[in-house]
Parts: sequence; structure tokens; C-alpha cells
Amino acid sequence: MRTIFPSPEVIHGHRPPVPVARKTSCEPIFSTQTANSLAMIIITRPDATEEQIQHIVSRVADWGLRAEVSRGEMRVVIGVIGAEDKIRQKPLGAFPGVESVMPVLKPYKLVSYEFRGTASRVKVGDVVVGAKEVVVMAGPCSVESEDQILSIAHSIRDSGAKILRGGAFKPRTSPYSFQGLGKVGLQLLAEARRESGLPIITEVMDTKDLELVAEYADCLQIGARNMQNFSLLREVGRTQIPVMLKRGMAASIKDLLMSAEYILSEGNFNVLLCERGIRTFETMTRNTLDLNAVPVLKAETHLPVVVDPTHGIGIRDFVPAMALAAVAAGADSIMIEVHNAPELAKSDGEQSLLPKDFDDLVRRVRGVAEAVGRAL
Repeated sequence: MRTIFPSPEVIHGHRPPVPVARKTSCEPIFSTQTANSLAMIIITRPDATEEQIQHIVSRVADWGLRAEVSRGEMRVVIGVIGAEDKIRQKPLGAFPGVESVMPVLKPYKLVSYEFRGTASRVKVGDVVVGAKEVVVMAGPCSVESEDQILSIAHSIRDSGAKILRGGAFKPRTSPYSFQGLGKVGLQLLAEARRESGLPIITEVMDTKDLELVAEYADCLQIGARNMQNFSLLREVGRTQIPVMLKRGMAASIKDLLMSAEYILSEGNFNVLLCERGIRTFETMTRNTLDLNAVPVLKAETHLPVVVDPTHGIGIRDFVPAMALAAVAAGADSIMIEVHNAPELAKSDGEQSLLPKDFDDLVRRVRGVAEAVGRAL
């Protein structure tokens, strides 16, 4: 068993240099969490030494338990997870340097804010999500051609976007709709990354496609329709590639957190949670963007929160207003669909912003971010 010791100051999500190495085995890094798992939080004294902290971590590993270390300004928090009967037998409070020990009672143990005690940061390429800066992700719904993706990538980069989004594999309601370019789309995204310098986020729909997508992506997107595809969640959890998990159309906030728990339980803590709208009785918009979820998630979990106002409202003219509201609500990142010819788009053209409108939106987002103590 291998133990991970990431801290809030250590940025997560380093992209290994050899793509194949990210998915050479389906073996989990840790033994999978079971129904009888228990999580405990060890809070150290302000004067605890590094030697004492490492002694705790080493002893926890010797017991066959799992340790997750978070370093704050005054104290270190050590999360311990494993079989309930095993944890309860161990004198966790007897270690030198320990101030208190308490259980994590929530069903989402690794995802809960208490488990880490501070907000996490996730690194996508060289871009940090979850710090003071609000990160803008943008790009087309689907990768359609070389000219299209390169033109959009350069345009959004010049406007201030930090991550390029684009779909190579597309989950569509109708089997007759455009399904994406597949591997060719991934290759075009990689070319756009080389040309623009922007890291890329793209969706993986199936476990059979994961190894291929992982060779190209800086961040794997799990779409709303796959939020409870538990086999896929476990598989992406066995990589160390950042994952953005979108909330399902009929999912509660707790459902989203429990799905994220599947990913973290396999050892991948590089997870972003995305609010993208839920289905309600309202028919005037594509979905109902649940901005209530942003402060709730920020209180419940240490994971960064992304908002996708494009799918949340589904109407181009109203996307900017909801993007600004998302930043004001506390989102760490927003994801915006942009297309240079929406009327010709093969998917979601009606909700995609033109590059000039996106440029204007980024300027306005910067003002809102500064007003709430963030940056862009």
C-alpha cells in the first residue's frame, strides 16, 4: 500500500511526461473504501515537529491505514481512513504532538472539507484552479476542424482564457446527431495546445476510451450523463490526471459529492466539481443553473468548484449574466462555450458566444472577481 501526503501548499495534478504511464494498470493506488470504512481527523498541536508528524504518518501506514496530510499556517491536519474496526483499535490520540482526534461522520469522507481542513488546489497543465485567481475555461462544444479549433484557441487565449475546452467524443440525446471526431478530435486538440499553450480539457465517455483520451488530455471531463457511471469513476480515479466531474441533470448536491468520493477513494485527489444546471419544471431555459450549489459546495468540500453557465441556461444572450453571477457566488472557475461561427456549429451553436462577446465577458468577469476579493 502506498500513502500519499499532499498538502494544500503543494499543488495537485502534475501531468506525467509519458502519457502511457498514466494508465498502465487498473490496480487502485489504495485499497477501495468499503461500507465499513471510517475516517478520522488528527489535529496536531501548533508546536508539533516535522519528526512527530512523519512518525504519525509512518505508523498509520504500518497499520495498513491511509494518511492524507494537510498543512495549515498553525496546525497540520492528518486524515486517516481505513476499516472501522482497525481504526477504533488504534490509539491515535496518544502520539506526541497530537492535540485532538475526531471522526468524519459524513458519508463523503475524503471529499468533505473536514477531512482536509482547507481548500484544495488542482493543477491543470500549468494552471492552478482553486487559488485566488478565477480560471476561465473556454472553447467550442465540439472540435469540428483544424481551422476552427486553432482559431478559437488563439482567440480565447488572447481574451484571457487559461484552459481550452473541446469535445472529441460527444454524448448526444439523438444517435443521429454529430458524435464528435474521436481520435482525430483529440489530435486536433493536442495541436491547439501546442499552438496556443493552453492546457486542454475534454470528455471521456466510456472506460474503453479512457486510455486513448488520457494520452491527450490535461483534464478529463466526466459529463452530466456519466456522473453516476461508477465503473468510469473508479477508472479515472486510478489515474492521477485531473478530473472535472459535472453534476447530473437530476442529481442532488449530495449525489455529486458521493460520485466524487468514488474518484478520491481510488487515490486521485485532483478533482474539480462542476455545477452545470439541473432539470426543473422551468421550460424557458435549457436547465436551471443552481448557483445555490456554489456556496454549499464550498462549505461541504475542499475541492474546487467550477460553474458552466452555458449549459446551465442554454441561451447565448443570458450566458454572460450567469457567468458573472457564478463568480460573485464564489466559483473558482467558469466554463464558457465559444464558437467563431455559431450558425455553422455542429452542436450547441445557439448557446455559444462569439469571440468578441467572450472578450467583453472576460473584462466584466475581471471586475466582478476583483469586487469579491479574487483576481483573473
